[in-house]
Amino acid sequence: MSSFSNVTVDAKANVYFDGKVVSHTVHFTDGSRKTLGLIYPGKYHFGTAAPERMEIIAGDCLVVLDGSSESLAIEAAASFDVPGNSGFTITVSNGICEYICSFLPS
Repeated sequence: MSSFSNVTVDAKANVYFDGKVVSHTVHFTDGSRKTLGLIYPGKYHFGTAAPERMEIIAGDCLVVLDGSSESLAIEAAASFDVPGNSGFTITVSNGICEYICSFLPS
């Protein structure tokens, strides 16, 4: 189970796709940040500005990175990286998928 100490959390949620994807931003003392949230069943596309690591902490999903036709099955305790200035499509078939998104150095 992931936990974070000595952080600041934005109380205002990031809400996407009519509330089907919801996250909160966590700020660390070193200036880095992560988001953590929930993805309800559905298919969603996200664009990235900076490189990201998506860690799935509960549930499962299918992911297709932009520029690829390969569908990656991702389960709890697994992660995938997304290049900057790119994107990915994530599909959650059932249940709720919980994630932590880390923004990686460019």
